[in-house]
Amino acid sequence: MSKITPCLWFANEAEEAANFYVSLVADSKIDSIQRSPADYPHGKAGNVIVVQFTLAGQSFMALNGGMRMEYTNAVSFVIDCADQAEVDRIWDAILAHGGKAEQCGWIRDRWGCAWQITPSALPKYLGGPDKAGAQRAMQAMLGMVKLDIEGLKRAYEGKSAA
Repeated sequence: MSKITPCLWFANEAEEAANFYVSLVADSKIDSIQRSPADYPHGKAGNVIVVQFTLAGQSFMALNGGMRMEYTNAVSFVIDCADQAEVDRIWDAILAHGGKAEQCGWIRDRWGCAWQITPSALPKYLGGPDKAGAQRAMQAMLGMVKLDIEGLKRAYEGKSAA
């Protein structure tokens, strides 16, 4: 277990959520599932109370707290995607599993957690040496829902959409 592990609160869906999350990225797995040894205020003995899992090498914990807590954009999970195929695959998986697309590469999963599905190329276009190109790429990104690497590249290079 990592020294610091983010803990995600769920009503009773910790195991379902953890299984979905580990399906999204490589080097991910369920590490352990802890079941309650006795009845408790929001459940029965044997119910899942904690799931420890790893996403791309980072430890996480999912806790069944018995009631729904709302997540905000103050905390989000950024997935660094190597290419458009990876952006598309992860984005589509979250949407297909009840997620809701937002803006600028942000998407909220069915439990309300915010994710940023971000191509590795994004800093190259937003922080490149061509300041006018970076401004065009920023404007293009602000108009996107799911990020489009080719669209960002065209904007940075000052080329019109194909």
